[in-house]
Amino acid sequence: MPTPLTYLQFHALFVVPPLVLLAVAAWRRRLAVDRSVAGVGLAVIALLAVVYTTPWDALLIDRGVWWYGDGRVAGWAFGVPVGEFLFFVLQPALTALWTYHVVGPVVKGVDHSRADWVAGALAGAAVSLVGLALLTRPSTLYLGAVLAWSGPVLALQWAVGWRYLLRTRRRVALAVGVPTLYLWAVDRYAIADGVWVISDAYTTGLAIAGLPVEEMTFFLVTNLFVVQGLVLLRWVLARWDRATGDPDRDRPLATALERAGAGVTRRWRR
Repeated sequence: MPTPLTYLQFHALFVVPPLVLLAVAAWRRRLAVDRSVAGVGLAVIALLAVVYTTPWDALLIDRGVWWYGDGRVAGWAFGVPVGEFLFFVLQPALTALWTYHVVGPVVKGVDHSRADWVAGALAGAAVSLVGLALLTRPSTLYLGAVLAWSGPVLALQWAVGWRYLLRTRRRVALAVGVPTLYLWAVDRYAIADGVWVISDAYTTGLAIAGLPVEEMTFFLVTNLFVVQGLVLLRWVLARWDRATGDPDRDRPLATALERAGAGVTRRWRR
């Protein structure tokens, strides 16, 4: 009988190897992204993932929405397993590296008006409102928690540039879809192995191929966070450059990001 996986072994088997392969491929290829900006973008998203997700995660663990198998967790901090903190960083890194491979150059000629800003913010707020409504019933608590938690981030991203995301929807769909499908598959394996256990009391009971829809929704929205954030960062910087009238000078925002990412870039090129 196979030995049950620990949380750290799960990362070593299923998360780190594809991450390393994508990193090596990115180092060997000339990608259509500025490596300094890409490095800073990834660092910011990983930091935000830890800060924004930790209290939410700890609250749901404390509520009993999910728990971990005996002997599967190496240690805890702030009510969250160490392996979970690694996931907060490794998943954005995995999705970001894949995104850099498929995102392509920035598309020009996309306008975003104040009305578009309002529409995007309202759409994200609607996601949160649906989530808050679902929190009122135990069987939809997990799904509601995911939607209520994700709404503010989606509202910000859609307010900034939903029209650009729509214009580049095929690239965005590819960037989101592949890592999401992969994480669904390995999440299903982890649940079957007992690395973590999802409560029946706080879920709808709906599942596809044995994977609860709540877990599917979580990985979908978190990958949306990463991909949309990176895509919009590059677009915003490109618009900034065009607004100055000179793409080679007077780029305070882009220059600051490039300088901040210089160390990341040097290490990447070695």
